[in-house]
Parts: sequence; structure tokens; C-alpha cells
Amino acid sequence: MRKIITAAVPALALTAALTATLVPAAAAWAAAPPRLGNCGAGQLCLWRGGDFTGARQTHELAGVDIESCVPLPSGTTAASLANRTGRPVTAYQSRECAETAEFRTYPTGSWAPETPYQVRAFKIWER
Repeated sequence: MRKIITAAVPALALTAALTATLVPAAAAWAAAPPRLGNCGAGQLCLWRGGDFTGARQTHELAGVDIESCVPLPSGTTAASLANRTGRPVTAYQSRECAETAEFRTYPTGSWAPETPYQVRAFKIWER
């Protein structure tokens, strides 16, 4: 009986050590999930930097022609975006919305902390 108790003590100590190490890390992540950028309902938000940093531009349906190419101001690009328009949005590498360059469509509710290319224009689709 004494040998069983002696063998169980190191196993319990190892379990306690692992729990003490892993539980605080998991609790810290749960308490601080990844931060999204500030973007209101009905808006398309574009940030100059990745991870929703840098200058932010916002666009709403009231100021955009649906299914028309909307170039960003000259010399401006975006590296992250949030689509809260309620409609799909295509982000283009080309200022002319040319499909010969890179482009990607983001469904409503998308948050992209890093776009795969510099965004220079977009289109908001009807549905």
C-alpha cells in the first residue's frame, strides 16, 4: 500500500504543475480575445495598416453607388478592412477595379486584419 501512494504522489505533482501553467494562459486569452477595429453597423471600414491600425476610412451605402467601382483617394491604400454593410464587398488591388489584378469578395460581417494585397478600390454589391 505504501508503494502505491508513493508512486501516485509524483503523478499528482506533475498534474498540478501542468494545471498551474496552462490554466492561467487559457484564462488570459479568454479574458482578452483578439481586438477588432471600430466599425459601425452599415459601414465598410478600411484601415491603412494591418490589424485595424492607422488612418481609417468609412463608407456607407448612402454615399456609394451600388455595383460601381469606388477608388480610394489618390495615394491611399488599405491593409485591413471590416464589412458591416449588409452586402458583399469586393476589394481590389487595382484603382480601376480591374480583375487582371488581385481582388477578393468579403461577405457581410467579415473582419480582415490583413488583406493579401494593398486595397486601392472596392465595389459594394446589391446582394
